[in-house]
Amino acid sequence: MNLKPLNDKIIVKPDETESQTASGIYLPESAKEKPQTGKIVAVGPGQLNDDGTRSGMNVKKGDKVLYGKYSGTEIEVSGVTHMIMSEGELLGVVE
Repeated sequence: MNLKPLNDKIIVKPDETESQTASGIYLPESAKEKPQTGKIVAVGPGQLNDDGTRSGMNVKKGDKVLYGKYSGTEIEVSGVTHMIMSEGELLGVVE
C-alpha cells in the first residue's frame, strides 16, 4: 500500500522498544514503554495558507524525530506499525 500524507501531516516509523534492560533482565510486553523516537517515512506538502500558497515543512523523509508519548495516531501499513501526526506534534529532530 502506498500512503501519502496530506497538508502538514507526517508518517513516522517508531523505533523498536527495548526488550531487555541494560543489566540483562528481559521485559514483558506490558512493561515496555512506548517509543518516543522514530524515522520519518513520508511528509505531506505543508499547510495551505490563506493566500493559497503552502508553507514549507521543517522536516524531511529520513529524519529521526522525537515526539510526545501520546502524540499522533497509530496505523498499520503493510503489517508494520506507523504513527501519523501533524508536524506541530514533533518535539525535535535527533541529530
